[in-house]
Amino acid sequence: MGRKFNFGAGPATMPLSVLEEVQNEMLDWKGLGLSVMEISHRSDEFQEIAREAEADFRDLLNIPDTYGVLFMHGGATLHNSMVPLNLSNAEGNADYVHSGHWAARSIKEAKRYTNVNIAASSEDKKFTFFPDQDNWNLSENSNYVHITPNETIGGLCLKELKTCSVPVVADYSSGILSEPINIDNFSMIYGGAQKNIGPAGLGFAIIKKDLLNKAQEITPTMLNYSTMLEGESMYNTPPTFAWYVAGKVFKWLKAIGGVQAMGEINNRKAKKLYSFIDESNFYSNNIQEPNRSIMNIPFLLGDENLNKQFLEESKEAGLLALKGHRSVGGMRASIYNAMPEEGIDALIEFMAEFSNKKA
Repeated sequence: MGRKFNFGAGPATMPLSVLEEVQNEMLDWKGLGLSVMEISHRSDEFQEIAREAEADFRDLLNIPDTYGVLFMHGGATLHNSMVPLNLSNAEGNADYVHSGHWAARSIKEAKRYTNVNIAASSEDKKFTFFPDQDNWNLSENSNYVHITPNETIGGLCLKELKTCSVPVVADYSSGILSEPINIDNFSMIYGGAQKNIGPAGLGFAIIKKDLLNKAQEITPTMLNYSTMLEGESMYNTPPTFAWYVAGKVFKWLKAIGGVQAMGEINNRKAKKLYSFIDESNFYSNNIQEPNRSIMNIPFLLGDENLNKQFLEESKEAGLLALKGHRSVGGMRASIYNAMPEEGIDALIEFMAEFSNKKA
């Protein structure tokens, strides 16, 4: 059976060449006679893997030495607690921009540890746009403002972040490495790896070092950014295999021209699919054009009674995981870095054939 096109939101499709490399090294990494899964995280061999992965990650995103980089357990969700625990306190203020499902999750968790102000929200418009930065109402003496630049479920994004008067913290799970970003505009970026970096279970954090050593007294040791950075992400045994695979994805990305080249490819893929949807009388996307995500593209069928048939037939055609999130309905095509343009072409061809049959 050949490879199929996985449009799942995460765990997501992986670069084929990376999977093949991992397969070739599965039983014997560099002649050591062991799998990477069997190597101690304290060994010289794994230390080499860790150093290279961090160096490549920094290179891809132009991360300066004033930022620490962490690879750790918990994906992005753990950081929903870690951020307020480390950057604010029970008497402090933190601003959150409410842009959809994942922003709501962050807000709910932060309220357990600090005072939360909703600086802006698009909830009244059913999250069809990302609140404009000029309209954010930041609280006085705010410790930070939290944003979710790409909402995986809703399919909307913040295209550009301007300089902000308070530290900006961003959940970049589904947008990281998809196109260039200006790290200097952020004080912290975090996310899960299972979309553009590697296997599920690995999380990352990029944090300005001057934000460290301010954690609340109640902060568990494992949730303290300072502790994790001092231990070089190895205070305890990290997710070593996922870290190893992430390093290979970084090498793959650098080989194709880095984030700049990847951004051009991703924008081309997204434009092709959005154009087809917009020109169709059968499919629709309700996100305002300036805020459309290039990673996650939800769309509705003209007749929702055909959803089940669409999913069944698309699966038979080798197009997998197109079902939209239950809170949004319809379909969703997640077209992360590793989704080849051929996958977009195959999806468009199927969508055209399906709509023509139902016209």
